[in-house]
Amino acid sequence: MASNHQGKGTLYTFPGNIQGFKAQIAAKYSGAELTIANENQFKMNETNRLEEYVSKFPTSKVPAYENDAGFYLFESNAIAHYLSNEQLRGKSLVEQSEVLQWIEYSEREINPVSVTLAYPCMSILQFNRNNNEHAKSELNNILRLLNQYLRTRTYFVGERITLADITIACDLLLLYQWIIDPATRETYSNLTRWFLTLIHQAELKDVIGIDFKLCEKTAQFDAKKFAELSQKDHVIQSQPRAKKLSHNADEYKEEAKSKKEKKSAKQEEKQAKKPKESETKEEDRADDETDDAYANEPKQKDPFADIPKTTFNMDEFKRVYSNEDTAEKALPYFWTNFDKDHCSIWFCEYKYPDELTQIYRTCNLASGFFQRLDKLRKHAFGSMCVFGENNNNTIAGIWFWRGHELAFELSPDWQVDYESYTWKRLSVDDENTQKLVNQYLLWEGEHNGKKFNQGKIFK
Repeated sequence: MASNHQGKGTLYTFPGNIQGFKAQIAAKYSGAELTIANENQFKMNETNRLEEYVSKFPTSKVPAYENDAGFYLFESNAIAHYLSNEQLRGKSLVEQSEVLQWIEYSEREINPVSVTLAYPCMSILQFNRNNNEHAKSELNNILRLLNQYLRTRTYFVGERITLADITIACDLLLLYQWIIDPATRETYSNLTRWFLTLIHQAELKDVIGIDFKLCEKTAQFDAKKFAELSQKDHVIQSQPRAKKLSHNADEYKEEAKSKKEKKSAKQEEKQAKKPKESETKEEDRADDETDDAYANEPKQKDPFADIPKTTFNMDEFKRVYSNEDTAEKALPYFWTNFDKDHCSIWFCEYKYPDELTQIYRTCNLASGFFQRLDKLRKHAFGSMCVFGENNNNTIAGIWFWRGHELAFELSPDWQVDYESYTWKRLSVDDENTQKLVNQYLLWEGEHNGKKFNQGKIFK
């Protein structure tokens, strides 16, 4: 049903602004009269710096809204709320509170993760390894929470689309476009079903376009491209932002400009000390820019540097396990040579078996866990087993590594998925531990009444 009480309004934004999408989609559903300011009316980083604009919108940011009655609003969620109708806002106090709940969650949890992961891939922000790994872990928690919530629901509040759905869908757009690959979409099938339902609505298509494509392969940071764009004073032009980053696009530009000036000064100093070359190869320049792009990246300390060395030869055991008979060669080698004073054995179990469906998806989940642990391979070995059948399965495993603490906590790079499992250190001298290790390395037996189905080895 059309809503006319808002009057005729104008939205100030720029093309592709995810935050501006929310207001536009809300207006499509409610029927509110909304015009997008054209290039003559608004130019990013010019119009929003004018005194006239700032007098209306003190933050000088976008999106911003004004109507023919002289009413002014900034902040995307406030604008979307104003342009909505009763259905979108919630018909009762309970529904309204639930809608607000999800909007707050999306703003505080999804937005920062989206910016941290997607913006470097888009060459908008510098890549930071620690921030990236932390965001990956947070994304995993977010996707699991949303997926579980939608297990028995079509939408987030009630039986029809609300602002909660619009907000979350918009905040997930960049993640589905740049980060969430097909395997991840399969793992979180309830969420993917909901997301596809949303983006195929006519109201969303009219705003985000009909050519929106899902990620086929998780995008990576391109240091050369980022360096090239930085030279052009590339500026963040969107509202969401990563944590610990400046909240003001102008501040970011000034910082970039300052770095550029310092770099130019250094280059001039170098030129004064040595003969000026007539030509500089483009490839060399690109390499220099790549080095500069990584200049602020903190050097990574070996996570095991402070862990006492062990007499257990992990590489030799892996060779024996891979090439010799497990029962006759690998297990005797393990129990004869295992260094219990400097190594530990751990049992893990997946926390959310109720979410697991098809066996192949469960196996993909375990494989995905391994892919994020490459630098742990030198010091660890793991056997992850899938037990059960389709729609009734789980994952459990045996791991051992150098040291007596939980290895994943030694490095942010290893903390993406480990919290999805419970971890228990086992007593090496316990007879039950020996039976359990033998079972998992032999890929046999059962767990919680479910028979062994498939195994995955981390080595």
